Amino acid sequence: MVADHGPKSNISFAGTFASSAFAACTAEIVSIPLDTAKVRLQLQKKAVDGMALPKYKGLLGTVGTIAREEGLLALWKGIVPGLHRQCLFGGLRVGLYEPVKTLYVGQDFVGDVPLTKKILAALTTGALAITVANPTDLVKVRLQSEGKLPPGVPRRYSGAMNAYSTIVRQEGFGALWTGIGPNVARNAIINAAELASYDQVKQSILKLPGFTDNVVTHLFAGLGAGFFAVCIGSPVDVVKSRMMGDPSYKSTLDCFIRTLKNDGPLAFYKGFLPNFGRLGTWNVVMFLTLEQAKKFFKKE
Repeated sequence: MVADHGPKSNISFAGTFASSAFAACTAEIVSIPLDTAKVRLQLQKKAVDGMALPKYKGLLGTVGTIAREEGLLALWKGIVPGLHRQCLFGGLRVGLYEPVKTLYVGQDFVGDVPLTKKILAALTTGALAITVANPTDLVKVRLQSEGKLPPGVPRRYSGAMNAYSTIVRQEGFGALWTGIGPNVARNAIINAAELASYDQVKQSILKLPGFTDNVVTHLFAGLGAGFFAVCIGSPVDVVKSRMMGDPSYKSTLDCFIRTLKNDGPLAFYKGFLPNFGRLGTWNVVMFLTLEQAKKFFKKE
């Protein structure tokens, strides 16, 4: 994600993949408590007459409830498959972005790449990357969705590797791609919102007097990327989390209709603030780390 003056890149695919995977893993470690809170809020069903009020309320309330009831480490549930996911998904979606963008505009293109081409390139790399990484996403959501269990009730999975093998054994190999439809939609859309908006915001900022390609510019561009991503991607994110956390849904459409019918349209923006907190934090940390990490791989 260098300033956009043409498709040529001064960093190899291997270098971009390695720096992207490292940056994505760093962002994951920092932001996963907010992601765990987001998943719990998204999976929480609406209170009905005679039933208890919702257990989780708001970003800080959900984080506090999880930490109090299950211990501080519970906020990092799913970190192992989360890191598996970021190595694959983070590395591929960012690593392929420049080559795919070059493919769409042509090798000899000169000037600022049009926003439409950036969006198209990011949609493509997001869809390809999550198709490979879907099993890691599934296991991460399954581990995050488990709350405090009554005494004597065993956990579904003892850890990430156990979850992969248990899902294959009990549900079949294809079950690792549960929720692939909304997940491809979500990650293609969010990837486009993040990468294209980061690229565009950074390009616009660098044209303003007094701004250079430094940490302040990366910070503003990262916040812009997080904001656009959560506004555009929240509905598909909720459907993805519900499908992965609850195997009773028959399809993406079934999950969408049942959520709309039972919980109303606002359910698609459940966990909006923790989602924005998470994606904003994630994008700032990821892009700041990425810009620094890429310096080690740049060709002289």
